[in-house]
Order: sequence, then structure tokens, then C-alpha cells
Amino acid sequence: MAASAKEDATPTDATGTGARRVPVLRRELERVDGHPPDPAAPLAKHRKMALNPFRFLRGAAQLYYADMKAGRIAIPPLFASPAHRTLVMGDCHLSNFGFMTEEGSHSRRVIFAPNDFDDACAGPAAWDLVRFIASLFLAAGYGRGILEGRFRPDEATDTAGLAAPDDGDAEAAAADFLDAYRQTCQAVVADPERRQEALQKFGKGHCLRKPYKKARRRAAGGRDFARKSALGKAVESTAEGLRFRDRPGRYRRLDAATRAQVRAAFRPYVDDEVLDVVARLDAGTGSVGMHRYYLLVGPEDFAGPEDLPLCHVVEVKQQRPAAPLLHFPDLDPVNSMNPAHLTVDCQRRMQRRPDLVLDEVVWQDRHWLVRSRHHARVSLDPEDLCLLPSDQDLSAPLRHYAAACGQALALAHARGDRRSTRFEAAMARALKAQGAALIAAGRAQARQSEADCALLRDLLGGT
Repeated sequence: MAASAKEDATPTDATGTGARRVPVLRRELERVDGHPPDPAAPLAKHRKMALNPFRFLRGAAQLYYADMKAGRIAIPPLFASPAHRTLVMGDCHLSNFGFMTEEGSHSRRVIFAPNDFDDACAGPAAWDLVRFIASLFLAAGYGRGILEGRFRPDEATDTAGLAAPDDGDAEAAAADFLDAYRQTCQAVVADPERRQEALQKFGKGHCLRKPYKKARRRAAGGRDFARKSALGKAVESTAEGLRFRDRPGRYRRLDAATRAQVRAAFRPYVDDEVLDVVARLDAGTGSVGMHRYYLLVGPEDFAGPEDLPLCHVVEVKQQRPAAPLLHFPDLDPVNSMNPAHLTVDCQRRMQRRPDLVLDEVVWQDRHWLVRSRHHARVSLDPEDLCLLPSDQDLSAPLRHYAAACGQALALAHARGDRRSTRFEAAMARALKAQGAALIAAGRAQARQSEADCALLRDLLGGT
């Protein structure tokens, strides 16, 4: 792939940390965030990204695709052919997988699957594979950085007696990820109905066994539903009825006029009455700064705890173009849909049983995504996989998790086109021949993210 600009194509050193990298970093952050890195008035998103390289990767999907376009990510040309394209997540990393209830909040069936489609589009499957592999190396490095005092975990953690996987463990996890992906593709070729499978069972000792049980307890009807589900943690009963809790820094109450406007605009797209509305603040990393509302949806005559399973939280989120499309706008006609419509279309096709509340709306000259917040949403953080008792096998959790993600991602990719198994057959052959090259590309991308995170920290004044 040719460089988009000659001066961007040749960094001054192997990791792109020289003077030529700074303009690339500034341009891509300002292009998406509308604001360059500024030590005098830094964006909350940029502060988050500067905390550690894993967090940087989460917020810099557009930079990943800028590097892809410029040829700085060395993916074998084979993976760019039409035979290896499908619908992709676009922002694929280990924190964008987790447990959820199928059909949004309308089912009790819990599965493990990709859970973020904001940057989904049509493109080469290798985009997702390399980005996920990079996240494995960065997660392991994040764990080591916490133990060495270079990074701080998101939550207070006693690190006494803990150890973290090394790059060799991350590479083994990457190999397991690709092997699980390849085997799943081969299974779909042998029996196309297997693309409708989902991950629901995890053996004793698997890192996902306990989170799966936790998610089951949070689903409607589970013993922790009223307290620990996404709904239970968000709402409370008041004299005025069921309402969102007061959570400064997370929710912001709306004035009466704005609340009425939001309710009127989005009530037709939900399945019951809108009982309350709040603005959602500072969610995620890549989406920081985008307008977002939470709607509490339930029976107008809500009678008490017995009606709680009839309620759910619906997210209304301003949608911008998927990250790959800034640099690959003409790759596929599918990608010319408006941003919210493209997300809805990709999510409906990639999920086995997509949310029943899933739609797109044009309001105030912006595109908005409307979707359920899953009751049983449970995911693992890098700390869960990469901060372990030193007497344990340090590679096992990361390898088990990577293999589960490889299987889940292959199933999602396979649903992109259900008319044949040509994609799955092509990917199985390519991964057998050149899987090692994808691992090398992922490792190189991880090193680039480490260098870029350090550059961003310097641009923000070293904070």
C-alpha cells in the first residue's frame, strides 16, 4: 500500500519515534478529535491515551489505519485481496470482547463475543487480526509496567506476590488466537451451519469460567440481576418512580426542555415508555467527547421490583465515521452508508442474535445509534489476564482468552457473508501459510504504540 504522503512513509527510526512521527500523531488526533494534543488544555481522551500504551491503542484506531495506508504495517499482500475481506470490527482489541445477553436485554442467554461495532465496516479480516495481536503484546507490557511502577492500574491493586507474562507468552497467545481462528474457519467450511455457534461453555480452570458465571447471575432472572446488572447498577426506585441514580462524573441530569427533546426524538425507536433520560459522560476511550444519552425504558405503569425485568437501559450515541474509512473511503460500496446505519448493519450481520432494540436516527443534523445496554455485560481487563500470582502459569489466562477471542471473531467474520464459505477457506489457507507474518506485524504495531504513547505524553507536557 502506498504512503499517503512522502514525508510520512519513512520514519527516522524503526519504531517511528523521530521528528517525522510527531506531525503524523498530531494530524490524526486532531482529524478525529477536533483538537490537537495541547498541554495547556488537553482533551480528556488524550489524557487517557497518554496513561499507558494499551490505553493509547484503544483511542488511536484512526492512527492504526493511517499507518496501514502508509505501508508502515507490514501485512502480507495476500490478505488484502477481495477473497480475504468481510465485515470487520475495525477497532479489534482484547477489551472489545466479553459476555452479553443475546438480543440485547430481551434474552437470558449469555454468550462470549465481540461487543463493540462502532468502527465496524467492510474490509480485510487481517485488520482485526493484527490489531488484536498488538493488544496482546501491549496488555502483557502493561502488566509488567504496573509491577515496575511505570503505569498505574485503573483500580487500586495490591501487587505483592504478582507477576506478569512476557513477550514470549504474548507471542504464544497470538499463535493460539490465530490457530483458533483458522480452525473455526475450517469447521465452517466443513459445516456452514457452524457459523451460528456461540461460545457458552468453559472448562474448569479456564479464565472465562468465573466471568461467565458472573454474567449468568446478572442476566434477567439471575440472583444478582437487581443489584449487579447494567440496569440494576444504573437505576433506583424513588417517590417519582424508577429513575437513574445520581452518579456525578458518570451521568448528568438534563434540563426539562432537553429531556423532552431527547424523549420525543427517540421514543419511537424503543419498545416501551421512556421513564428517565441522562447524559452519559466520559465513556470509553475512543468515544470520549461524543454526545451520548441513556434512556431508561420500561412500563409506563411500573409497579415495583417485579417489573424490573421488563425494563432496560437504551444507549443513544452520536456516531462518527468508522476509523478505517478516514483512510480507506472507497474500499467497498457498503461503507458509503451513513455512520450509524453502517454500524447497525454490521452489528446485525456479525452477531448471531443481535439486539432487538438496534436502530439509527438522524437528529439535530447528526447520526445517532440506538441500542440496548446488555443486562449481563461482563468483560475482562488486561489486569485480569496479566497480573497473576507468581507461582501460576503466567501464560495460561492470556492464551486461553486469546483462543476464545479467535474463535468468537472467526464466527463474527464468517457471518459477514452467509452465501458461501469462500472467505473461510481463503483465510484458513492464508493463515496456515503466513500466520507468522501477522504475529510479526502485531508485535511491530505494539512497539509503535509504545513509542507513540511516549510521544503523546511529551506533547502533553509529560503528564
